[in-house]
Amino acid sequence: MPTYTQIFYHIVFGTRNRIPCMSKTSRTNLFRYISGVLENKKCHLYRINGVEDHLHIFTHINPSVALADLVKDIKLSTSDWIKTQKVFPKFPGWQKGYGAFTAAKHDKDRIIAYIMNQEEHHQKSSFKEELKELLLEAGIQFNDKFFI
Repeated sequence: MPTYTQIFYHIVFGTRNRIPCMSKTSRTNLFRYISGVLENKKCHLYRINGVEDHLHIFTHINPSVALADLVKDIKLSTSDWIKTQKVFPKFPGWQKGYGAFTAAKHDKDRIIAYIMNQEEHHQKSSFKEELKELLLEAGIQFNDKFFI
């Protein structure tokens, strides 16, 4: 019997120290690059977007891929690509951690719309506030000291 899965993840991570260095004009190229990484891992990208200091990725993960390995591969390959291509001159690298939130099929359209509207959303709230909201919504306990 074949394997059937539906493994949706909303992945969020930022630049080291939340440095706002990812210019809008070059983010599209970064998103294309990440899309290629996901495609190579046989993952299906539903939506990617971000602002100057962080990214959101909504994807279906292939069951043969471990989440931690996927995020690590995205961060390592994009860091190398950004530095080699000189895409974001002030890019300091990615933060160490990340947020990854499972999602149900009935939440898919809501999450896609949320990710599409990142620029509008961040006119009202910071990445720090947004991440806290996502953690609370997921019922994940966190320590405020990590939100410098």
